[in-house]
Amino acid sequence: MAFDGIITQAIAGELAEQITMGKIDKIYQPEADELVLHIHTRKGNRRLYITVDSSAACVRFIGENPVNPPQPLPFCMLLRKHIQGGRIVAVEQKDSERILEISLETLNELGFTVARKLIIEIMGKHSNVVLVDMTTGKIIDSIKRISIDVNRARQLLPGKLYEYPPAQNKIPYKDATEEDLRDAGDTGKAVLSRIGGISPAIADELAAREDRYEFLASVMRSIEELDFVPRVYIDEAGTPREFHIVPLTAFEESCRVMTFESLSRAMEWYFEHKRSSNRARQKSHDLVRSVNASLDKLYLKKQRLSEDLLQAENSDGLRLYGELLTANIHQMRPGMKEITVTNYYDGSDVTIPLDPRYSPNKNAQQYFKRFGKAKTAVKEKKLQLESTQQNIDYLESVLTFLNNTDSIREIEDLREELEETGFVRRRRQSGRKKKQKYRPAPRRYTTSDGFRILVGRNNRENDILTLQTAGKTDYWFHTKDIPGSHVILFTEGHEPTETAILEAASLAAFHSKARESENVPVDYVRVRYVKKPSGAKPGMVVFTNNKTVWVNPGEPASENSTRA
Repeated sequence: MAFDGIITQAIAGELAEQITMGKIDKIYQPEADELVLHIHTRKGNRRLYITVDSSAACVRFIGENPVNPPQPLPFCMLLRKHIQGGRIVAVEQKDSERILEISLETLNELGFTVARKLIIEIMGKHSNVVLVDMTTGKIIDSIKRISIDVNRARQLLPGKLYEYPPAQNKIPYKDATEEDLRDAGDTGKAVLSRIGGISPAIADELAAREDRYEFLASVMRSIEELDFVPRVYIDEAGTPREFHIVPLTAFEESCRVMTFESLSRAMEWYFEHKRSSNRARQKSHDLVRSVNASLDKLYLKKQRLSEDLLQAENSDGLRLYGELLTANIHQMRPGMKEITVTNYYDGSDVTIPLDPRYSPNKNAQQYFKRFGKAKTAVKEKKLQLESTQQNIDYLESVLTFLNNTDSIREIEDLREELEETGFVRRRRQSGRKKKQKYRPAPRRYTTSDGFRILVGRNNRENDILTLQTAGKTDYWFHTKDIPGSHVILFTEGHEPTETAILEAASLAAFHSKARESENVPVDYVRVRYVKKPSGAKPGMVVFTNNKTVWVNPGEPASENSTRA
């Protein structure tokens, strides 16, 4: 990742241009290592996103609010107390370091103007956000408290004087002379060990250039004039490899390049699409583990119920024993442990165990009683087995949605669905906060020949799409006996083409557990033949009159296809 001193300088310029003299209206802390500042400026409202996650630390503008916890975290409450309502007077980079400083003027409890500074240190696993009182130079608090047990050289605790991270024995890239760059070495590693504040990618670029000083000077000049083109480099697999504000020769030759109108947009796209740094994987981990634990219990319950059912269904021998004992009761004596009698159905000898505590008549009645219980058990076990299988099918569908998504919002929707169905314990909600009504936002596609398609992102959306949104003449698609999304092909009064049916089926396979498979069977039928049984779990339906096609999973590849 290229969040080096050059990127820090560039984002500082981008932020300074847009939020200087802006007022902090609201502060949120979606996660323990994330902050969102709502800033009101003359140019409009801005959302400043700060994360100190070790794999994705950055500062950028965002368009939509992340999902916030029911109750604000302690650091969020502290920031609201000290800087909410404050005005941003400057946004600066500290020297050539990956440190961003937001200087603020705000009012204290007595109504006097005080100076605060929000210092954002972008340093991998050591990244942090620190609020400092500029009058005393002391730390008010930090998003990660660093005690002496963690770092003996530098502690970040309330009340201590703030000290910058120790300087490295390198030449800052802003101060590097032509001679310094010329003597830095011929390899990227050598340049990186001599010049401070640059990333390995920039070090490699400098090592490969003859005009090192001119190149670096032009980069800094473009930052000062805000005249740079942010870009993201994407490999053949579609995974973002690097981002920067300057062309990187090594990546230009081997990767596809996407350019953006702002550095924030480039970073947003990069981090959203880079799975290794995607917070969604981390957020879904607990849910996946909880769902898998529930599934393991249900699999075991199903196995035991199946064994009990098999045993109950094979209970005709109990009735036979009771009949034979009744017919031969005159041969039985008190205290006998077994008796051998002739089976009058086939003439064979049968040895029947007896309980010596009971009389001959009661022994016969015990076998009839056990036979009656077994017959009742068959009905009960079948009902329990059916209910268990329904729960398994439902949780397997939820697990499929979790494994197929990288969206934090979708994961939160799935958590809420699991809470409503009772498979996950509800999180404690704030007493003043009303539960928001669920708003579906299915994935939207258009086939190559113009038919509209909607795809459910979870079981609640599946129900809404199939039972409320779709018309009776529209077509419903779902992978055959495989967990996945409901896919609705809207006909708009026209008969769908074979191309539209195949593309909708490919989407159903793509948004299912069989995403990585080939030749996946997909059922499709008009929506009028799809019904939801009473009491069924979300997303669970039955259907008739269906046809089946076999397709490879995929999204529409035509230029007309779109995705929300």
